[in-house]
Amino acid sequence: MENEIVKLDSFVFTDDYIKDIKNILSQAKNQSYKTVNSIMIQANWLIGCRIVEQEQNGKDRAAYGEKVIENLSKELNKELGSGMSVAHLKNCRQFYLTFPLKEISYTLCSQLSWSHIRLIMRLDTEQERNYYIQEAKQGNWSVRELERNIKTDMFHRIVKNQLPSTELSSAVHSHVKDPYILEFLGIKPEIKSNEKDMENAIITHLEKFLLEMGKGFSFVERQMHVKTETQDFYIDLVFYNYILKCFVIIDLKQGELKHQDIGQMDMYVRMFDSLKKADDDNPTIGIILCADKDESIVKYSVLNESQQIFASKYKTVLPTEEELQREIDRNRRFLLESMGDK
Repeated sequence: MENEIVKLDSFVFTDDYIKDIKNILSQAKNQSYKTVNSIMIQANWLIGCRIVEQEQNGKDRAAYGEKVIENLSKELNKELGSGMSVAHLKNCRQFYLTFPLKEISYTLCSQLSWSHIRLIMRLDTEQERNYYIQEAKQGNWSVRELERNIKTDMFHRIVKNQLPSTELSSAVHSHVKDPYILEFLGIKPEIKSNEKDMENAIITHLEKFLLEMGKGFSFVERQMHVKTETQDFYIDLVFYNYILKCFVIIDLKQGELKHQDIGQMDMYVRMFDSLKKADDDNPTIGIILCADKDESIVKYSVLNESQQIFASKYKTVLPTEEELQREIDRNRRFLLESMGDK
């Protein structure tokens, strides 16, 4: 508790004493919740450990294990009232089985809630679990945000979009998804809409769009005016990524990707590097968000070799798990085939 006290002692006062007191109480409650949360998660891990130890002493392990939990639930609820249901005790057991090392399980305690952990521990692989643990902690994801990102398979949409490359280009690939899931825009496929409708919807739901984009993105401008010696151009959406230290420009396409779209984005990126990029910025990234794309156009265009220009599909409705997996696998196969052609 000493760290929590130090944080409150270092509180900076303002001229509004009522507001200060409210903020002090709010911070104290928040710190108290974190402390209680950490202790309860540790308790759940220890409960799971003890249940597993008891089950392993049973003669018929599967049947005996279920009996252990049922009997334990009855006994605990007699003493403590409700709260120790069979489902909760099974979750404790799963927590221990998923994270058997005490040091690893306890590192989850300070920043993730029990609700976060229940979602993460059901994932199939250690790599996937570690990814969501780190992202949820760094991004301060709510339980709802974590659930959505798992449901839309953010891990595979990023990981399977990466290929061996230079350090910088690898970092770039780790920030580009394919496909992007934009169901929160409220754009229905059966209702006719255009790029302007989509742009307006993104601005309306900018916070959710930034969460879908990933770490480090901040919004700069919509319809940014870029002027050359002879012409005026307007870029749909401009962002800056402080992790990559570069601008990210987005061109929205309601229909299928065309070779003219690729040429236009190539020009936008070159113009932006020349006219807007600072000397200490990394090269600008261009992302064409399109409803569909023909892989042959991607294969025989500048997209196939460029480390600055990407074409990603977007979906305005949540796909099924099977549909999303097929899309991710198809993109992965195409990327590997493209590498084999080089």
